[in-house]
Amino acid sequence: MDDDDETYILLLLSDSNLPTGSFVASSGLESYIKHGFMTSPTSTIVTFLQDSLGAYARSALPFVTDAHHVVERLRTREKDGGIETGDMRECQDKALEDLAALDDLYDTMTLNHVARRASKSQGVALLTLYSKGFSRPSSSSVISGAEGCDQNRCMSDLLEKFKLMARKEDTQAHLPICWGVLTAALGLALERSQYLHLFLHARSLLSASVRLNDMGPYSAQQLLMHVVRPLVASQLARCKDLRTGLLEDSEVDFDEKILGPANTWPLGEILAARHDLQHSRIFNS
Repeated sequence: MDDDDETYILLLLSDSNLPTGSFVASSGLESYIKHGFMTSPTSTIVTFLQDSLGAYARSALPFVTDAHHVVERLRTREKDGGIETGDMRECQDKALEDLAALDDLYDTMTLNHVARRASKSQGVALLTLYSKGFSRPSSSSVISGAEGCDQNRCMSDLLEKFKLMARKEDTQAHLPICWGVLTAALGLALERSQYLHLFLHARSLLSASVRLNDMGPYSAQQLLMHVVRPLVASQLARCKDLRTGLLEDSEVDFDEKILGPANTWPLGEILAARHDLQHSRIFNS
């Protein structure tokens, strides 16, 4: 995929109108404010951005990375003609097994029910987005050629099977895993996938702050322009090489304390878990 194709996919995925369910999630910001941690709007949101983005990058990015690797490996083999027709199902089953293992570990590491609820809702929404919004329509197969159509069918089949597993409750379909799956299926490079995932997390926090009436849209845009970019870049540099250690291609002497996912912000977990206890609330999570 050339740079123009990737740029276009980035534009599509950064569209705030994508039906992913992020609009109803504050990632703990509403509970953070309601529990009295508001000092001044700008300093509060910047502090929350730093803590939340740092914790999310360390806990979620390894799963995005490994899920992307699983699907990209399958996609590359299919593109290069390295999978015989009879072996396709076996390769897909192995990919689904790896994704389910990643999903199970992320579910175990997500310490509060509110975050788990939001993550599962948004993850399934991403799988639906691919099948209904990003997969190639059958009417374009004649124009696009058989090779592109076959690869699109392979990815659509994989994502449909993973979504079916989630509906049958054989897996949870958490957001970081589904994001890695979606972006790899679309052919987006790993580092761009990682960067965009962190950027969208930060943007959703600023959007939540505006909806909570703690910050105006111009102030939020100002932070997005001047504050978010270095924060995202620093967290990406810190966490882009982290892995879960579950995949066969992970390092032999994998040190999970240094290279693995971790929760680094206990206060954020506690406040997010208390979201449902608020007397009134705007967001679902």
